[in-house]
Amino acid sequence: MTSKGTPATGERADDSASSQDEHPTFDTSVAHVARVYNYWLGGKDNYAADREAGDQAIQAYPDIVFSVRANRAFLARTVRYLAREKGIRQFLDIGTGIPTADNTHEVAQSVAPDCRIVYVDNDPVVLSHARALLTSRPEGATDYIDADLRDTQKILAQAARTLDFSRPVAVMLIAIMHAITDDEDPYAIVATLMEAVPPGSYLALSHVASDIVPAQAADMIRRLNLLMYEKTTPRRQPDVERFFDGLDIVEPGVVRVQHWRPDAETEAATPSNMWGGVGRKG
Repeated sequence: MTSKGTPATGERADDSASSQDEHPTFDTSVAHVARVYNYWLGGKDNYAADREAGDQAIQAYPDIVFSVRANRAFLARTVRYLAREKGIRQFLDIGTGIPTADNTHEVAQSVAPDCRIVYVDNDPVVLSHARALLTSRPEGATDYIDADLRDTQKILAQAARTLDFSRPVAVMLIAIMHAITDDEDPYAIVATLMEAVPPGSYLALSHVASDIVPAQAADMIRRLNLLMYEKTTPRRQPDVERFFDGLDIVEPGVVRVQHWRPDAETEAATPSNMWGGVGRKG
C-alpha cells in the first residue's frame, strides 16, 4: 500500500512499525495523532491503539480519509504557491507528522532547489523518520527539531541554525493548532511565531472544523478524545480566522481546504472537515 492509499476494511499493518529498533521508548498502547493520521493515509507506521482510534473516527465521520488527503493536498498547494508565486525560500513546518508523499521540502525544492526547510515535531515515531525529512537538494538545506509547539522559544532558537529570520519565512501550521486547547492560548502561540518573522513572511494554517459537519465532527472528536493522548479542539471558521489577525489573508480567504486554489475540479469536490488559509505579514 502506498502512503496515499486508503486502509481496506479489516486491513492491519504489523504492530512493529518500521525502524522500531531505532524508536525512543514510548507508549504504543495510547493513540498518537501523528500515527492515527498515518493510518488514515494508508501508512504502516502505526499501532493497534492508533488503528482503533482511527476506526472509531471513521465510524463517526466516514469521509475522514478524504479529509486528511484534502489537507495533505492543501499543504502541497500552499508550499508551491509560496515558493513559486511569492518567492518564499524558507519554511518552518511545525507539527510535521510522519513523512509521506509531497513533504514540504520536496514540494518547495521542486520549485526552487535553494529552499531551506526546518521541520518540528515531538513524536518519537516522527523523530525516528527524521532522516527522510533531511534529504535536501545540495543547493538548499533541511533540519529537524524535536520540540513541542508550545515551546516557541526553543523552536525559534533552534530554527535560527538553518533559517535567516531577517528574510521572509513561511510558518506552516498544518493540522496542528486543534491540538492546542483554549486554556493553552493557541492564538498567543501563533502570534509569537509571527512576531519572530519579518514583513513579507506568511502563515499557512489548516484546522479541524466544528461547524462544517457539526454532528459528525462532535461525535468523531468525542471518540478520538477518549482514545488519544492529545485532545482535539475543533473550531468554527471565525475562530480559525482569528489566527490570521494582523495579517493580510490571501484570496480566497479561510475556506474548506479543498477550496483553497484547487488544481482541478475533482480536487475541489473532495469532502473535508478542515478550514485552511494563508496570510501575509505586512
